[in-house]
Amino acid sequence: MAKTKTTFFCQNCGTQHAQWSGQCYACKEWNTIVEEVLQKEEKRNWKQGPKQQNRNKQLTIEDIVLYPEERIITQNNELDSVLGGGLVKGSVILLGGEPGIGKSTLLLQIALQIKHKVLYVSGEESQSQIKMRAERLHAKNTNCLILTETNTQQIFKNIEDTQPDVLVIDSIQTLHTETIEASPGSISQIRETTAELIKFAKETATPVLLIGHINKEGHIAGPKILEHMVDVVLQFEGDRNHTYRILRSHKNRFGSTSELGIYEMLSSGLREISNPSEILISKKDADLSGTAIASTLEGIRPLMIEIQALVSSAVYGTPQRSTTGYNLKRLNMLLAVLEKRAGFKLGAKDVFLNITGGINVDDPAIDLAVVAAILSSNEDIAINPNVCFAAEVGLAGEIRPVSKIDQRITEAEKLGYKSFVTSKYNKINLKNHKIKLILVGKIEEVFATLFA
Repeated sequence: MAKTKTTFFCQNCGTQHAQWSGQCYACKEWNTIVEEVLQKEEKRNWKQGPKQQNRNKQLTIEDIVLYPEERIITQNNELDSVLGGGLVKGSVILLGGEPGIGKSTLLLQIALQIKHKVLYVSGEESQSQIKMRAERLHAKNTNCLILTETNTQQIFKNIEDTQPDVLVIDSIQTLHTETIEASPGSISQIRETTAELIKFAKETATPVLLIGHINKEGHIAGPKILEHMVDVVLQFEGDRNHTYRILRSHKNRFGSTSELGIYEMLSSGLREISNPSEILISKKDADLSGTAIASTLEGIRPLMIEIQALVSSAVYGTPQRSTTGYNLKRLNMLLAVLEKRAGFKLGAKDVFLNITGGINVDDPAIDLAVVAAILSSNEDIAINPNVCFAAEVGLAGEIRPVSKIDQRITEAEKLGYKSFVTSKYNKINLKNHKIKLILVGKIEEVFATLFA
């Protein structure tokens, strides 16, 4: 073994330092720099065997043989669509999310559904705890093997005995390797154990699913290089006060990053949501003022969401502006446009805005629905519930076009909406749509159309 070498890492951002200091110069956090021991010994492969000879040689683009990507279908349509059609053999997938959001439940549910031999390795729960969770999921699979281990060398010995088709690790922060003298969860251990798993995945063409913890900023804990090393980075999001969960792709070497999956958290596990609008639009018996339906895009999937607004006289001297799921600065901009360009006196009134379902939307196409909901509440006149909106509002009060308008209109038509309000500057193929299109160019036209 070579001479022992120590180095300093920031536990918050993973930046390496030449010496200890009280504050990390990269992330400006205090007391996060720790000393770790590195062993400069010869790197071995994941089986801890002798070093293999490098037989790779350089090739031109024309000489490279392109093989089709072999994928394993997980029987989970939402995950398969996010990944681009299933698990690519030899790929390494990192799943991050807040504690208690359902990461372990999702991967255990997939391990019990998939029609291949799966080795589920847990470093956080015992086998009896996993058994209790599996019973709640009401899923049985004799091809799913459960192992509780944190040492990578022992994990690889079990892999040689079982020869699994898919490997699940829960979680990467709990693993440790004997080649590094550092505690589990440290920068060195996360980087080294991930490198061993990647080497195993590439050499054996076995897909590996990793669960990653996140820090207080919402980023995956450990070095930033962790996200560069893996092939796919997924983020499992949601509000624990609501039942829905969103699976987003932040990086995907084998597909698009614009897809997303939506689930509903139940006592029996995660239910796939094929029609997200069913949980985002509230059911009500009577038409109420201050509500409008907007067509937004999450990735390439169009969603219908409900915008709720409440406009009332300000009780205190300074009017209140409050939003849930929407950018407060953009709300202030739209209120200024309504007052300056359309003549509505909202400067002395409280305005509250809410997007139902607890989701956060930053699509500018919902501007028109926000304006319509505010005007509806201000005039105390209900908007027809069969009307849907999709357009951006400019500072001059003009109604601007938005992208992928045909997909938005088709989704609204499929869900049974009768009218669709959008910008007259959009390029729309009118022959493909039977829904009534209301094309407007300014805010004044919107008000005259809705409340005439």
